[in-house]
Amino acid sequence: MSFTLIILLVTVATSIFGFINPTFQSKGMLNPYMVHHRKEYWRLLTSGFLHAGFFHLLINMMVLIGFGAMVEMYYIDVFPQNGKIYFAILYLGGILVANAPSLNKHKNNVYYNSLGASGAIAAVLFASILFDPWQKIYIFGVLPLPGVILGPLYLFFEYTMSKRGGTNINHDAHFFGAIFGLLYTIILDPTILKYFINVLMNPPF
Repeated sequence: MSFTLIILLVTVATSIFGFINPTFQSKGMLNPYMVHHRKEYWRLLTSGFLHAGFFHLLINMMVLIGFGAMVEMYYIDVFPQNGKIYFAILYLGGILVANAPSLNKHKNNVYYNSLGASGAIAAVLFASILFDPWQKIYIFGVLPLPGVILGPLYLFFEYTMSKRGGTNINHDAHFFGAIFGLLYTIILDPTILKYFINVLMNPPF
């Protein structure tokens, strides 16, 4: 069984259980104050398996289905011995790295909470751009843009919205999850960057 499918099933199950059991959801979501002051470190990871509602869950799982299996396959092709393990680290590491800025920024704010797999999803999505920069990514399921164009726009948007604030969306998680997906993949095999540039300079059209 692929790690992507395991993550999908676990995330859907835990998120739905969180919908019907608010206490379970509350104990698993990211609350930087509880992590910093009460050492509830599990929240840094468990928050990535919970969602605020069905639409939030649906969007993240649709992107995971669309890109997770593909990136996992790329990882297995590039790293035949440890591809699945490296992909698992990409996803789980994406959750942790995405949550780190919020932990630092809101560690003294008892009212701040965050949940969702968006940081890990961003890591997977941006890893996919390295392997196939000209692949079309559909915005809102309608407007197709090549990943190499959407990527910078996405990073600029998330960075800008993070600075502006007031949206009740953890834009820091999206931004840093995406950056992690890029850097982690390149660090694992720097030749991937050379491959990316080669594909970029020789578009398939």
